[in-house]
Amino acid sequence: MQRLFLDLSVSLLLSLAIFSITSCGGGSSSQAVQSTPSGGGSSPATPSSGTIVIDNIEDQTWLTCGACGNSGGTGPVANYSATLGMVSPSEDGSSTQFAIAANVPFTNGYFYQQHGPVNGQFALLTYEFDLFIPSGFETAPQAIEFECQQRLDGWIYNFAWQANYVGGSWRIFNYAAKKWEESGLTLQPFSPGTWHHVMAEYHNDASTHSVFHDALTVDGVRTPVNIRHDAFFANNGSNNFANAIQLDSNNLPSPYSIFVDKMKITYK
Repeated sequence: MQRLFLDLSVSLLLSLAIFSITSCGGGSSSQAVQSTPSGGGSSPATPSSGTIVIDNIEDQTWLTCGACGNSGGTGPVANYSATLGMVSPSEDGSSTQFAIAANVPFTNGYFYQQHGPVNGQFALLTYEFDLFIPSGFETAPQAIEFECQQRLDGWIYNFAWQANYVGGSWRIFNYAAKKWEESGLTLQPFSPGTWHHVMAEYHNDASTHSVFHDALTVDGVRTPVNIRHDAFFANNGSNNFANAIQLDSNNLPSPYSIFVDKMKITYK
């Protein structure tokens, strides 16, 4: 359960990978994972408030990096896929299905996207999406994880949550300490066959190199978190900004899939 960000962030920094997502290390090359492309757009929009919105990003190409979701970025690679343009289930006519069918327990499917660099600190950053788990898969995940990550002037600001099914809790990744930490929030497993809305709120402070997990909203219930972590000084790589999602397989391992719709990043 600590394999995504704990071990692979180290592998990433050692390999000096060209992308900054925490888990894409291990020297694996990135590749696109998609089928049935959708026509949905995700070009950034700038409302009058100066806030940047990147909308419907589930409809865009997802990249992957082989065994990067495993401990140390090595070992067996699970069978996993991202299928774009799913009409059903969907809310707007085009969702994306993320699926995993591992042969080895505790292997994972990792998917990420790169966006243009953000060359300043976030006064506000939200990562939100609607999540659908088909009936029969409601107890299959080991965990479902999602993150945004900014590399700014050599510092890595990582904003990551884990829906820890086995432990029944929501956890936050402490990138500088290389470990998952309890947020104090209890995970209520997502009921199957219906859509759930998830939104994480963050900001950072470039002067003190701090990452702040501000709040988590699940199905309209907003819970303040107010947890601060240190950023990590990597001292390499150019500025960039990315988001990701990961499916973790359990000890059996049980195959499962999820559907994601209306995924959006908002920042200013």
